[in-house]
Amino acid sequence: MSFLSPATPKLAPWKVLLVDDEPDIHDITRLTLNRFRLDGRGLTFLHAYSGAEAKEILMREKDVALVFLDVVMEREDSGLEVARWMRQDLDNQFSRIVLRTGQPGQAPEERVIVDYDINDYKEKTELDRTKLFTTTFAALRAYRDIMKVEDARRVQLSYREGLERVLAASSHIFKQRNLKDFASGLLQQVVALLRLEQSMLLRLKGASMISGESQYEVLAKIGEFGDGIDPALLAQLDEARHNRISKLHGDTYVGYFPNNSGKASLLVLQGVEEISEIDAQLLEVFCSGVAIAFDNILLNQEITDTQAELILRLGDVVESRSNEAGNHVRRMAQVCHLLAQASGLPEDETAILMHAAPMHDIGKIATPDAVLLKPGRLSPEEWEVMKQHPTVGLQILDGSSRPILKAAAVIAYQHHEKYDGSGYPQGLKGEDIHPYARIVAVADVFDALSHARVYKDAWPIGQVTGYLREVAGQHLDPVYVDLLIKNMDKVMEINRQWPD
Repeated sequence: MSFLSPATPKLAPWKVLLVDDEPDIHDITRLTLNRFRLDGRGLTFLHAYSGAEAKEILMREKDVALVFLDVVMEREDSGLEVARWMRQDLDNQFSRIVLRTGQPGQAPEERVIVDYDINDYKEKTELDRTKLFTTTFAALRAYRDIMKVEDARRVQLSYREGLERVLAASSHIFKQRNLKDFASGLLQQVVALLRLEQSMLLRLKGASMISGESQYEVLAKIGEFGDGIDPALLAQLDEARHNRISKLHGDTYVGYFPNNSGKASLLVLQGVEEISEIDAQLLEVFCSGVAIAFDNILLNQEITDTQAELILRLGDVVESRSNEAGNHVRRMAQVCHLLAQASGLPEDETAILMHAAPMHDIGKIATPDAVLLKPGRLSPEEWEVMKQHPTVGLQILDGSSRPILKAAAVIAYQHHEKYDGSGYPQGLKGEDIHPYARIVAVADVFDALSHARVYKDAWPIGQVTGYLREVAGQHLDPVYVDLLIKNMDKVMEINRQWPD
């Protein structure tokens, strides 16, 4: 990462501010010190002809090394007021101040140096060429050494603060279990660490023979990258992937990070030309820990995806046994996710609900065919058998410590409870019913009504909406019914995506 640090620039001249109301003093000083050099650096002069002008320049120029300051200008104590203002109001403790006066009686030397934090005191008559050179050398050497100490202090403080940011960022990152959340959090922390404005994290999603933008999956991005990947950046990504190296292209850094999962990750940072050596070191410290976490996240994501796929397939088996449409559980999962998001549930909970919803009727696996597949109305005795499937579902799923299976157990047991307390098997009412189960109930009723079954045709959407409003507050939670109706365009898109 050392190449991220810019080349050492040529050192600028020392800034010297001349404050005197006599133009000749400015000219003589500038001509006398014209060939002055310290550490290979010459001088650049700033000119002020009053105390007010001096204050304006000092507020604007933050790196003035030396101030030659006349005492008597617009007032008898103008110079002393500038010195006091510099140290107290401006809080400038670094610039060296050499007081020059043509009227020494106006400002006794001892009192001035003690009371006004003046670094040197000279009468104008004694500042011949030699004295002017030696005074300037002594003042600038003192300023140089003071700034070296200050720079060292700032570096130490910056590194300490940087390490604190790394630790805080790492703590935040490692709490993430979801790949997208992890990627988003990672980018936020990298941008904060390096004080950048644009960043993007991608991973390879296709085989090595696939080329072009479709090969990259954007996990997270911060800044104005647009919807796609522009051709120039795409070429840089392809180069990093092909050569398996990280590289700086102008102000854009493309980092290549292979991992044990076999899917390399690419980090794009824009605006990196100003990154310091310390920030580069901090990024290395941060990335070394994140790389391990990233592999763990990918492994966890693979496990979660596999678990979700198995749940969907098991849900398909249950629904197909009861002659339900094959895509019923997929639509249910998506509608549940939509309602959970619209209701403001945290993203991790919406993901759990989406994965758990297909298991809502798992208990039907133990329902006899004579009851489950009966084409007509069930007898009271058969209905009691059918009503056992929530309890059976709980028995199948209960006892797991896995979040998805724990949620599925609650959903399987409670999704036939009704908002007014007339449901089964527990007769729960209102908010005593878990939100997951209330959401699943709304999604289940909507899907059952809006799609054909062996015992009924699909209802028109207007009729479905009217029925949902009618049973809101009785069978179904009115909050989730209202959210479904407000998002009907998105719900219908889910129906189009997963038709029977």
